[in-house]
Amino acid sequence: MAITGSLQKRKYLNVILPIFIASVLAYLDRLNISYAALTMNKDLGFSAEVFGMGAGILFFGYVLFEVPGTVFASNRSARKWLFRIMFTWGFACAAMALINNAWQFYLVRFLIGAAEASFYPVCYSVIIPRFFNAKERAAAISIMLTSLLISSIIGSPMAGVLLGTKFLGLAGWKTLFLIQGVLAVFYSFFLLAWIKDKPDDCNWLTPEEKKAMNEEFIAEIEAKNKVKKYNVWQALADKTVLKLSLTYFLWITGFWGFGFFLPTVLKKVSGLSNASVSYLIIIPMAIALVGFVLNGNHSAKTGETRWHISIPMFIGAFGLFAGTMVVGNPVLSFIFLCIACVGVYVGMGVWWTVPTSFLSGEAAAGATGLINSVGNIGGWVGPYIVGISITRTGSNTAAFWYMSASLILAGILMLTLPKENVAAQADNNEKKVV
Repeated sequence: MAITGSLQKRKYLNVILPIFIASVLAYLDRLNISYAALTMNKDLGFSAEVFGMGAGILFFGYVLFEVPGTVFASNRSARKWLFRIMFTWGFACAAMALINNAWQFYLVRFLIGAAEASFYPVCYSVIIPRFFNAKERAAAISIMLTSLLISSIIGSPMAGVLLGTKFLGLAGWKTLFLIQGVLAVFYSFFLLAWIKDKPDDCNWLTPEEKKAMNEEFIAEIEAKNKVKKYNVWQALADKTVLKLSLTYFLWITGFWGFGFFLPTVLKKVSGLSNASVSYLIIIPMAIALVGFVLNGNHSAKTGETRWHISIPMFIGAFGLFAGTMVVGNPVLSFIFLCIACVGVYVGMGVWWTVPTSFLSGEAAAGATGLINSVGNIGGWVGPYIVGISITRTGSNTAAFWYMSASLILAGILMLTLPKENVAAQADNNEKKVV
């Protein structure tokens, strides 16, 4: 059978699309837990502090298993590892329908994190670099990570409807997790059949295309190694990797502190019903979706990464801080929440091109896992501090100031990286090699 269509389209269809769908299902967990809080907390007697702890404790599972999982996938089969991740996290997500108290909540959330650990680093550092070169990566990862926003646009109204229904006698929030888990388990088999580990395994590439892509990948690795060749331990101890880890920690503190509590905060400032809030959230997510794609494409064209990551952080910080100044005005509060949403999301696609701009193989896998692990500690810190603040003060103000400061520090730290990013250096070396 003849292979038709441009190479770029085929790469997006057969590499980005399958992990895009998997990412939508993964992010539905974060979305569902934030909506479940609207009724689950009352049903189970959870305070905002308990919810914040449970929502974020998922990331402790990440910390323990992220690096070894990513390195394992790099050395073995990334495709089979992604299948294992989706299959086990589907069952863990469905188990949320069985919880009855805080400790069960904490345990199941931890297991979800442990099951899902290394999914994104494997995509960023193993799968995508084998099919997309350094110049293409920012746009490809940005498109893949629009899944975070698409899942909100699709999942928000679904969550709003399900919260008010009962299925087999289950509360709406339990049905939400049950459906999500079943979908993940079923899709894991489609993912296993669809995605491939490397170009040589793909029947949608011609022999000439396979040869050209392999040569390009090898040339990129050689170019990076000429600058500096890292093993896993050197990569984990590298100053740039450690700085990226701290930057991501500060960013994710604000990212998930904002994300997990967005429906709750929006309901409070608007006074709308659960269903209405779920539809209203589509607006900031749609705006952020446009910004996500534009930012990633512009970074890919210019080769610049620092400002494409730090400027969105500063925008998010402004939205969070300014929102506390207009808490009595629902319209202005919503506008600043939209600005904050754009800021915390749109730099993410560009961000994940940085580790693979100067690392490859096991070193890239380990470093990406470390950055994601350390960063996602902020996924516990942010929601927990926000929960404590809301519980003890009855206001969002202190929590939003904290998240704003965290994003500002992350943006400043990002700008301390070399002006000419390592991706550009590696690309120049590659041209010399060729």
